[in-house]
Amino acid sequence: MNNAQQLLSRRQSLQVLARTLASGALMSGVAATGLSGCGFQLRQSADLPFKSLFLILPRQSALGTDLRRNLASQANLKVFTEGPDMATSEVVLDVMSEVRERVVVGLNASGQVRELQLRLKVKFRLRTPQGQNLIPEVELQQQRDLSFLESAALSKDIEENMMYRDMQVDIVQQIMRRLVAVKSL
Repeated sequence: MNNAQQLLSRRQSLQVLARTLASGALMSGVAATGLSGCGFQLRQSADLPFKSLFLILPRQSALGTDLRRNLASQANLKVFTEGPDMATSEVVLDVMSEVRERVVVGLNASGQVRELQLRLKVKFRLRTPQGQNLIPEVELQQQRDLSFLESAALSKDIEENMMYRDMQVDIVQQIMRRLVAVKSL
């Protein structure tokens, strides 16, 4: 093949590539237009149907920090945690329990742990200060599987903490969605 034929071949390849890129850009533009036309929009913080909330948590609640942060991000919501404020708040969010479990689900032939299951269970309810249940007692549960190696125990410990953190964030988001869904006080 001579130089002229090589140049012609490269030019044709570049033209095909340019057409492919142009059609890809066109398709992504069509997709963006289609998404905007269907009403798609990113999730926004929803408005809660109450203006003040009294929060009751277990003393050493790791979930409590995330829950307080999410509640504090709500624009028109006052969050109380002190005893006298309970009577003045519209609703009481009572987180009754938060349990972390680490269960062995797999062993090797010599009896060494090879797989764990991490579980996080949270029980909560939403009520008025007078005791009327708005959300009856609910237990939310998340679980994750974790492979385990003794030789990598430190890194597996870090991975375990990250998995608990991920489950915690999921449960807080579920609680927030349930709070938004409350219709009447």
